[in-house]
Amino acid sequence: MSEDEEVRRRVRAAVDRIGPRRRVASAIGLDETKLSKALAGRRRFTAGELAAIAGVTGVPLPWLTRGDDPPVTATPGPAIRENVAPDPDGARARILDAAWTLIATAGYHRVRVADVAERAGTSSAAVHYHFPGREALLGEALRHNVELAFARQSDALRDIDDPHRRLLTLLDLQMPEGPVLRPEWSIWMQVWVEAVVDADRRELYALAQDRWSRTVRMTLRDGVEAGIFWADLDVELRARQLTALVDGLGVGVMTGASDAAAMRAALHDVIDHLIVRRDLSCPDP
Repeated sequence: MSEDEEVRRRVRAAVDRIGPRRRVASAIGLDETKLSKALAGRRRFTAGELAAIAGVTGVPLPWLTRGDDPPVTATPGPAIRENVAPDPDGARARILDAAWTLIATAGYHRVRVADVAERAGTSSAAVHYHFPGREALLGEALRHNVELAFARQSDALRDIDDPHRRLLTLLDLQMPEGPVLRPEWSIWMQVWVEAVVDADRRELYALAQDRWSRTVRMTLRDGVEAGIFWADLDVELRARQLTALVDGLGVGVMTGASDAAAMRAALHDVIDHLIVRRDLSCPDP
């Protein structure tokens, strides 16, 4: 099988697990006929099309293009949006970036569509063309958070074979510090508040949290199989504990009750005492 045929096979598998191909074509702004022709081998996928397909289907781009080994971080769930308008000039991406920044820094309830339009260098009509309103913007901001986290974690963990070091690095990537992570945490915390009274927001949060939880479980299982973590480790329980600790300790950091160093130390203590075999040396993160 040729390299192009292998790419088509992987694209077909990624697309078909989502649902009707027309939805994928619509989500990436590609004519459905062109998608069908590419899948049939009558035209080649462009690099941009492959990147867009990876984004909306939740599969790693390196796997889609080269068949690389499965990643050490779980892929996001399907990111298909219904009736997404084409974005040939990148306006939607600029609007989303502007909304993400404003929601993170000013607060969801203080951000107006006009503010987003001004920051994105476009009109309020253009914002409404891509997003019906602030509710849709907040939902997309959360999805944007998931995609940012996935890209960052994939890049940082790709070459770390040792599960213990990988787990420490993974948790370090959750520290609410720096110009990217603090805004991400700000949006997460606002979504939590909205999820208390909004069932749709709870569902969206659950889908996003699922990727993070699966990544932790993957790493814990790898450590058990490698003999670095306790053989009888309850992976599901420890994953729930670690993710809950990250959430709770992160809130303390964001509200000024604690700091990232104390959060990191608390998480490392749990790993050292409950997860890593005590007869093994503990590498630095």
